[in-house]
Amino acid sequence: MMTPMRYVLLVLSTIIGLHLIISFSNEEYGRATSLRRLKQQVIGPTGIPPYRLPLPAQYHIPKNFTTPDRKANAAIVMLARNSEMNGVISSMKQIEDRFNKKFQYPYVFLNELPFTDNFKKELTDANVQFGLIPAEHWVQPPEIDEVKASEAREKMVKDRVIYGASVTYRNMCRFNSGFFYRHELLQPFQYYWRVEPSVTFFCDLDYDPFLYMQDNNKMYGFTISLYEYKATIPTLWDTVKEFMKNNTELISPDNSMQFLSDDGGETYNRCHFWSNFEIGNFDLWRGEAYIKFFDHLDKSGGFYYERWGDAPVHSIGAALFAKKEQIHFFDDIGYRHEPYQHCPQGEAHQKGKCWCDSAQNFDYDWYSCKKRFENMFS
Repeated sequence: MMTPMRYVLLVLSTIIGLHLIISFSNEEYGRATSLRRLKQQVIGPTGIPPYRLPLPAQYHIPKNFTTPDRKANAAIVMLARNSEMNGVISSMKQIEDRFNKKFQYPYVFLNELPFTDNFKKELTDANVQFGLIPAEHWVQPPEIDEVKASEAREKMVKDRVIYGASVTYRNMCRFNSGFFYRHELLQPFQYYWRVEPSVTFFCDLDYDPFLYMQDNNKMYGFTISLYEYKATIPTLWDTVKEFMKNNTELISPDNSMQFLSDDGGETYNRCHFWSNFEIGNFDLWRGEAYIKFFDHLDKSGGFYYERWGDAPVHSIGAALFAKKEQIHFFDDIGYRHEPYQHCPQGEAHQKGKCWCDSAQNFDYDWYSCKKRFENMFS
C-alpha cells in the first residue's frame, strides 16, 4: 500500500521526467524554462546587454514564408532630394532585397521641394507616398539673428568644421530633430525606420524589427554610436542641463545618463547614436517630454548659431526620456554609412548571410561609444 509521501514522490518524478523530455525535444521550451531564464525573471537582469539575449523563435519567418500574418503600424521613411535618385535607388534596392520584399511595409519620402515625376517612378511593390515639407518646418526661423548666425558659419569655415558653412544642413538637422514626426503623412504610423540615400545593408533580415520593438516595448533602435564633433555643440549640454533642472519630473528614473556622461550629468562625453539609421517609436518624439525638450533647444538658436546635429539631440532625448532597456542595439542588422559600418559577428554574420568583412566592424573602434552603451547593463 502506497503512503501519501510515496504518491507525492511519484508525481514529482513524473513531472520532472516529462520536463526533461520536453526540454530536450523542444528547444524553445528548454530556453523558456532554463534556470538562467528563471533566474532573470526572479532576480532581474544578469549584467548582459539585452541585445545579446537570443531572439525568440516566434520572430523568425519560415523558409516557405509568403505573407506575414501580423504586422506593426510602421513605415520606412526617407528624406531625399530629387538629385539623390541614384542613392535612393541603391538604398531602396538593398532594403527591399534584404527585408521589405517579405514584409511589404510602406515608404514615405519627404523633400523640402516637390518631387519630380522622374523621382516618383515605381521602385517597389510596396505602397509609396511623397510628401512636401512645410516651409515653417524647414527654413531658418525669422527670429534667428542672421548676422550672428553668419558670423558663426564663417568661424566654422575657418576652423574647417564639416558642413560649417551650410544653412541647408542646419535646416535638415533642425527638421529631423523636431519636425519630421509631425509631418501629416507620418501621423497614422506608430513606428518608423529611417533610411538615407547611398547607405548599405549587408545582411538578410528574416524577422520583423518593428514587431520586435512593439512586443518588447522598445522605443529606439540603433546600429552605430560614436562621439560628436566638439566644435559643433559648444553650448548644447549647458542648454540640456538648464532644461533638466527645470523639468526634473519629465526625466525617466531609469534613464541612460551613464551613456551620455561620465560624471553624473555635469559634462557631456559627446556620445550619441548615429541617427542616419533609426528604428523608433513615434511616441518617444510625440510625447510631452521630448516636445518640451526640443522647443527649449530650438528657442536657444543653437541649430543656427552653432551646428547642432539631430544625432546628439535625438540621442540625448532618447537617453533622458526612455528607460535604458527601451533602447535597443540591432546587432544583426549589418549597416554602413560612410565612413563607418556595423558588421555582425560570429553566428549572426552567418545567419544573416552577411557580405561585409567581419574584421571591418566599428563596434569597438576607439571612436565608438558602443562599449559605453554595454556598460550600462553590467
